[in-house]
Amino acid sequence: MSRVRPATMVLPYREVAVPQRVIRRLAAIVALDVVGYSRLTGLDEEGTLARLKILRDTIIEPAIADAHGRIVKTMGDGLLIEFQSSVDAVRCAIAIQSGMATRSSDSEADRRVELRIGVHVGDVVVDDTDLLGDGVNIAARLEGVAPAGGVSISEDVWRQVDGKVPTTFSDMGEVVLKNISRPVRVYRANNLGKESTDPPPSQAMTREDLPTIAVMPFSNLSGDPEQEFFADGLAEDIITTLSKLSGLRVIARNSSFIYKGRVADVRDVARQLGVRHVLEGSVRRSGSRIRISVQLINGRSGSPVWAERYDRTIEDIFAVQDEITFVLATELQVSLTEGEQARLQYTTTSNVEAWTQWVQGLSYYRQAVTKENCGRALPHWEKALALDPGSAALNGMLGLLHYVDARFGWWDARETALHKARSYADKALELDSESAVAFTTSSLVLLLEGRFDEAAAHARKAVELAPGSADAASFASFVFASAGLPEKAIEYSERATKLSPKYPGYYLGHLGHAYRLAGHFENAIAAFKAYEARNPGFGLVDLVIAYCQSGHPDLAEQTATRLLSRHPDFTIRRWASTQIRHDPTQLEAEKAALRSSGLPPGD
Repeated sequence: MSRVRPATMVLPYREVAVPQRVIRRLAAIVALDVVGYSRLTGLDEEGTLARLKILRDTIIEPAIADAHGRIVKTMGDGLLIEFQSSVDAVRCAIAIQSGMATRSSDSEADRRVELRIGVHVGDVVVDDTDLLGDGVNIAARLEGVAPAGGVSISEDVWRQVDGKVPTTFSDMGEVVLKNISRPVRVYRANNLGKESTDPPPSQAMTREDLPTIAVMPFSNLSGDPEQEFFADGLAEDIITTLSKLSGLRVIARNSSFIYKGRVADVRDVARQLGVRHVLEGSVRRSGSRIRISVQLINGRSGSPVWAERYDRTIEDIFAVQDEITFVLATELQVSLTEGEQARLQYTTTSNVEAWTQWVQGLSYYRQAVTKENCGRALPHWEKALALDPGSAALNGMLGLLHYVDARFGWWDARETALHKARSYADKALELDSESAVAFTTSSLVLLLEGRFDEAAAHARKAVELAPGSADAASFASFVFASAGLPEKAIEYSERATKLSPKYPGYYLGHLGHAYRLAGHFENAIAAFKAYEARNPGFGLVDLVIAYCQSGHPDLAEQTATRLLSRHPDFTIRRWASTQIRHDPTQLEAEKAALRSSGLPPGD
């Protein structure tokens, strides 16, 4: 009997989808773009295309080949290039920009071809021959914030190439990049063969070999909460004096004081603020006696470099400050110019009672520049000036309060407030022709008076006299933007954020202001969104204008609705009264943008 084999069961065919594996790898990415490509082709399309081909054949592609790079794709007037190492990527970028500077040095200024280059190292997604992901996006955004003829790199790249490539880098601080969720610390390559026609405000802002220090808030050991302002004022005075030195980078109070009341490892603080040394201190005041203890700490090892304790009378407070700053300059091996040796002394006031009133007012002013805080600071500073009428700094700061009043209409009629601000600024300049505070106040008053060239000159002088002051740089940015020089204003804002890595929100307002007036709407929108996220309700007016002027009326209207929910009494007329523009047609265009977005005119 034969065995019958069972019939084979045939199952119906069903296609099973197999998930495709996403291929990722670490890569160094270079994004390259032509500056003002549309303008160049508008002037001479055929000539521009011919020059670009020559430059690509003779400079760009040979540099890529020498550094073992691969052109991933062409993006309009730009390139995306992949390298296996950050060192190769940055060497290629430097070679390209150095070659471009040499080749284009004799070109007509309005037809010169210049490039911006951004470099980042990170995770990328491989899509056939293309690359996608954050690694690519960040490189492209870094290219967007690079100067013409320059190279911007991320902190991740800088860590890998520092000391391994033939250039130094300037730390530009944390920068808000479009569509990137977190700020990115940006470094710019120095000395690529392109000479600037307007040199940077100070050597301290561009050299990376400078000693760096963060002065932490001093601890109040008096057991009296009212003495907190005394300890804070002492630390701030040391920061102010050190900020006058071009051979030292001192982190701004806005950044170092975020650690007030917190227990933090000095090494973590040094790393977060990007400094080599940290100064810690404590103050105990009892009657007419003060005890001040300070120690300078190596930020990498956490070990003390220098320490001292001062047990003095309160009348010796200024001598102690001078001694501390002199020792710090010595220990950090700061090279002092002849003028800086004189400026190393504390100069706000030599009257102890005046100083006490000064630091009390300062404690209010530093909280936030609002009508309430400035109003609380004002009587203290008036008392201080009455006790020491020969103080340039006190005259300058009182002038600053009256400038703010003149601009925003807080207390006096505009002309009255402006007259007071001008009087205090002039007196400050008369008392001390090297007072950075006096020149900052004067620059802002000149701006309100419509004397734009003089305002810019005084702002530049303020930064020259206090090269380490983040506030001087940020105020200068506002002055330059309003005076019709927004590209220069961007540089000052970026330097301010470098000096204050944990910068306050209004620095983003000044940066966004400069970007918007320069026509860089994407960067402006990113800055104002970050400003509003940090300080809810702020930056919304500028955001409405930026959206409207960049062709996004729907987003402008949505933002206008949010603005009115935050500030129901807002009117265009009231806002316009606080604005200063070198070109009045610019302000008219901004008012038109606000009206088209549905905001009330208030006429």
